[in-house]
Amino acid sequence: MKKIGMIGLGNMGSAVASNIQRAKFPLYVYDINKDAGKKIIDNGAIVTNSPKELANEVDIIVSMVFGPKEIEQVLKGENGILQTSCKNKVWIDLTTSSPTLMRNLAKDFEKDGGFAVDAPVTGSLDSAIRGDMIMFVGGSDEAITKAKAILDTIGITRRVGKYGNGYVAKLVNNQLWKIHASAIGEAMVLGKKAGLEPEVWWEVMKGGAADSFVLHHDVPSIFAGHYDPSFRVELALKDLDLIKELINEHNTRSELTNAAHERFKEAKDRYGDKAGEMTVCKLIEEDGGVNLQVEGDWIAPWEVKHPDEN
Repeated sequence: MKKIGMIGLGNMGSAVASNIQRAKFPLYVYDINKDAGKKIIDNGAIVTNSPKELANEVDIIVSMVFGPKEIEQVLKGENGILQTSCKNKVWIDLTTSSPTLMRNLAKDFEKDGGFAVDAPVTGSLDSAIRGDMIMFVGGSDEAITKAKAILDTIGITRRVGKYGNGYVAKLVNNQLWKIHASAIGEAMVLGKKAGLEPEVWWEVMKGGAADSFVLHHDVPSIFAGHYDPSFRVELALKDLDLIKELINEHNTRSELTNAAHERFKEAKDRYGDKAGEMTVCKLIEEDGGVNLQVEGDWIAPWEVKHPDEN
């Protein structure tokens, strides 16, 4: 059986690692934070001291770190993956990052006979836990075939063409997501002040022209009052910076994206960068002088269990 390495044991990375373990693959792990991934390690994962050490031990490397700076360090830093032979190894990257940077890193990885696959994900922590999150998968047919067994343990593959297109798909996906997340707060507060209760608004919007993943998945975090800290404002802003970088590179109009970016900056200024992503709606709620919380059994994303555990 192939040996798998997981680099990055944050909320999402730990969920990915858990599903790899569930599929009975031997798992090696690395995280710059030595306290990360305790459950994964307790379940038998072998801890390594660097990306290079991990790469030496495994056949397939999976990475999921904060952003471009971190993934470049994983590959090219001291004791990085590229400091050892990549021949016949497969690298699957799930990080939200710069398409240009990642295409260059993939070229370096493949120069030595390795196979690179980009597979940034969309969904949320609960879909990562269940193993049904969608991945925007780019790369050669040969590389994706070699990666298939691991991709299948992580989630649902959606092919997007050549390597790097996965990052493009992820960024434009998040562009729409952040705009919609920003707009939902305005619509909810307007409805509430005009006499439409939040739970009624939520039910009647479903299935109509305003329906979306954000509506179904993220509005309950507003009702519950935690605003989903499993995806932090700092991550949303990192994504928006990457989106604006891509916009500038291709010179497209971006008025709505710019407005969403400013709204998320305002949320960071008021609540801090560790606050939940949907505090972008809490701003509108507070400034409108209304309360959008609704009593109910709202299951938080981090409380979801894999189907095998239910």
